[in-house]
Amino acid sequence: MPLKDHKPSTKRPVFLDLHRIHFPPQAITSIAHRLTGVLMLLAILPATWLFALSLSGPGGFARAGEALTGWPAGIAALLLALSLAHHLFAGIRYLLLDIDIGIGRTTARRSALWVMGAGVLAGLGLWWGLWA
Repeated sequence: MPLKDHKPSTKRPVFLDLHRIHFPPQAITSIAHRLTGVLMLLAILPATWLFALSLSGPGGFARAGEALTGWPAGIAALLLALSLAHHLFAGIRYLLLDIDIGIGRTTARRSALWVMGAGVLAGLGLWWGLWA
């Protein structure tokens, strides 16, 4: 039995237009959960260095304190607070999804939006409470 000639489809996309792709809130929450985890992992090294510097003596403690004052440290603290809050809420959401709570499309979308909003509010509150 001879194989039929297969003609390729002419309806395939010519290029991928990234401006036309719209991710659902569930996808944005998942991507943000991964990025915040990586950010917190990368923050361990400078935090450990600052901690070791602060324990080296009074001069090191003063230098570590100076490194933690100013707007660059404030922005880093804000990013870490937002990362921690989002990662916490998204992790709780994924644990609930693992036990089949919130699996439906509308519930999953609603919980993803809730995670993003609560993560921003809790992150800003954490940063304001600790930094300002």
